[in-house]
Amino acid sequence: MKGVRFRDHKVVGDILDLATRYREEGADELVFYDITASPEGRSVDRSWISRIARVLDIPFCVAGGIRSVEDAETVLNAGAEKISVNSPALANPSLVDELARRFGSQCVVVGVDSQTVGADFVVYQYTGDPNRSHSTARHTLDWVAEVQDRGAGEIVLNCMASDGVRSGYDLGQLRRVRKACRVPLIASGGAGAPEHFADVFEQAHVDGALAASVFHSGAIAIPDLKNYLRDRHIEVRS
Repeated sequence: MKGVRFRDHKVVGDILDLATRYREEGADELVFYDITASPEGRSVDRSWISRIARVLDIPFCVAGGIRSVEDAETVLNAGAEKISVNSPALANPSLVDELARRFGSQCVVVGVDSQTVGADFVVYQYTGDPNRSHSTARHTLDWVAEVQDRGAGEIVLNCMASDGVRSGYDLGQLRRVRKACRVPLIASGGAGAPEHFADVFEQAHVDGALAASVFHSGAIAIPDLKNYLRDRHIEVRS
């Protein structure tokens, strides 16, 4: 789980228990982030991935220090449907090309941690460690365009200014990225109420909405959220 504004991370429970709970509640897909892997110079611990695969019958994506085709292959062979790269792709953009060629774009997600700077948006690296997190000086829209050209099949845009605050997704930023994004775009950062999910689908036209703390804490129940979205005539999976 990511803490408020990428700080004060909290332990919220065993990942197997949470994965089982979310599967039973009707989550469409789960994403597992090892947020300290890249800052610590290691890769995601594979030991739990196969255990997760045994209890899930929904797709799941794994992220954390995946720096090579070999790292990705190990994660996918353990049962993940997708791998996500963020800081390693910023350090080595050709990694996206290599992963797409080897596994197909449908398996390759690029996570983008984007901070608002004046009227622009800038990509940050190593956001799992507040002491190492820093601006890359890359413009978010430029980076989104580049990774798509390199073969990314999905973009997860985490809007850092709204992450953990629970005041709603950054609709303005998401709308701008949506115009530049021709692959599935997943919104992350800011969900605090059911109407925030409705707003991001209706106003930013994203393909998916990711959230963590509101589900971990039980502030929003997935079945209730899906019913709410159906009532707003927003298509959701049964």
